[in-house]
Amino acid sequence: MTTAQVTNDFNKIVTERRSIKNYDPSVKISREEMAEILTFATRAPSSVNMQPWRFLVIESPEAKAKLAPLARFNQTQVETSSAVIAVFGDLNNFEKFEEIYGAAVDKGFMPLEVKERIQASFSSYFETISREEMKEVVLVDGGLVSMQLMLAARAYGYDTNPIGGYEKDQIAEAFGLDKNRYIPVMLISIGKAADNGHPSVRLPIDQVAQWK
Repeated sequence: MTTAQVTNDFNKIVTERRSIKNYDPSVKISREEMAEILTFATRAPSSVNMQPWRFLVIESPEAKAKLAPLARFNQTQVETSSAVIAVFGDLNNFEKFEEIYGAAVDKGFMPLEVKERIQASFSSYFETISREEMKEVVLVDGGLVSMQLMLAARAYGYDTNPIGGYEKDQIAEAFGLDKNRYIPVMLISIGKAADNGHPSVRLPIDQVAQWK
């Protein structure tokens, strides 16, 4: 594949990155389509394949009204977007080990002995890892799934904007989640842009990359 082909295909998905603040409030995303977008997002890699990401799709007027005072300077995105997806990291993600790896064995993706070896190797690690260390893990994994979610949304023809300015210490509890278990990663607004937003400048590669 040529560089031109790669560039063309990539631009179809990413296009020119813009900061979207205003969405068309008449555009709604069905639950089925949103589930498809989230499913593509969850193909992202994660540490030990524990998939610690958890999504809260905030789309109803009532839920948006609850989010609005927590969203600081991002009221417009909350009000006009089709939905705001709150991405959380589950600190107790190892509880899903049997479900994930058991299914891998059942589907023939790995032998039972490999699954048992992995479980034996990581059980003590997950039992002794500190909260802060696990928080670092789920934030990295949460960042990976968030970018994948944004790319999937773009492939479906929607625009997104990642939001870091919100009350991270309040959002889990506000929506009935255990704040000691679920760590907020970011908010992602999604919908159809009502304007072109503002283009942004990217540093040249020679300023951000090194070859040794």
